Amino acid sequence: IQCNHCHEVDDNLITISAEDSTQISGSRGEANLVMRCKFCKRESVASIVGSPVPYTADNSGGFASVLTIECRGIEPVEIELRDGWVAKSTESEERFELDLAEGEWYDYDDKASVEVSVTEIESRFVRTK
Repeated sequence: IQCNHCHEVDDNLITISAEDSTQISGSRGEANLVMRCKFCKRESVASIVGSPVPYTADNSGGFASVLTIECRGIEPVEIELRDGWVAKSTESEERFELDLAEGEWYDYDDKASVEVSVTEIESRFVRTK
């Protein structure tokens, strides 16, 4: 996460979850992430907007928006994918729980008798208005 005030990047892993809700200081509002910059001490917030959008086989090989995060005072600069992802086989509709911490995932779809995988994962952040 980069602070928009002092432009320093926090090297710590910062997580945001739609299930978390924290009161914003001096406000009646809440956000999924409320943090204070360890360099300039300013408070910043981020909230997940709407629900995640599935990345489908039709998107394979390209970029597609899967999540919208409203950020105020901070900007994401890197993402570290971990667990909590779900994939559905295009051959049998079998569902798989994914941990993408290694940057790729492999399994076998017993119903369709085919290997299933998620590889060559790339991500980027796109500013929207």
